[in-house]
Amino acid sequence: MHMSERADHKTVPVAGDWSPDMIRQEVAALQHGPGALLPILHAIQDRIGYVPEGAVPIIAEMLQQTRADIHGVISFYHHFRTRPAGSNVLEVCRAEACQARGGRALERHVQERLGVGYHETTADNEFTLAPVYCLGNCACGPSIRVNNDVIGRVTPQKFDQLADKLTTSVLQLK
Repeated sequence: MHMSERADHKTVPVAGDWSPDMIRQEVAALQHGPGALLPILHAIQDRIGYVPEGAVPIIAEMLQQTRADIHGVISFYHHFRTRPAGSNVLEVCRAEACQARGGRALERHVQERLGVGYHETTADNEFTLAPVYCLGNCACGPSIRVNNDVIGRVTPQKFDQLADKLTTSVLQLK
């Protein structure tokens, strides 16, 4: 729970940093709306980049729900993360239309290329890989979403070019 300081000595959150007060602010702003839990979880993840484990008891107390209720919602929806994501969140569509157009082979290629499975982050923290069950781009499958950009007709070669373009790690030549 670190905060960085600006020149005017006010603390502002850095992606991944959070405090209990920050969580309380997000909950307080949305807790009286209908179906408040999902908007609260989205707001926290949008602000911090994930839903920290330490936020669960705060949310549960303020909404007068059990921690199990909060965990159940977080774990049910694949969108929510409980750990910081890599620099790029890569979602591979696993819906039938994309599968029919080579999606399974693309999935295997992406996992082999990145060296991670679903819900994992590469060692260099460049990519977090997640499954998604329809990007609404069915006619142009197989599709992926990188951060918030949907890309269709993805081939292994097209993916490799995209991954190379997005990678910011310094390569060491021997």
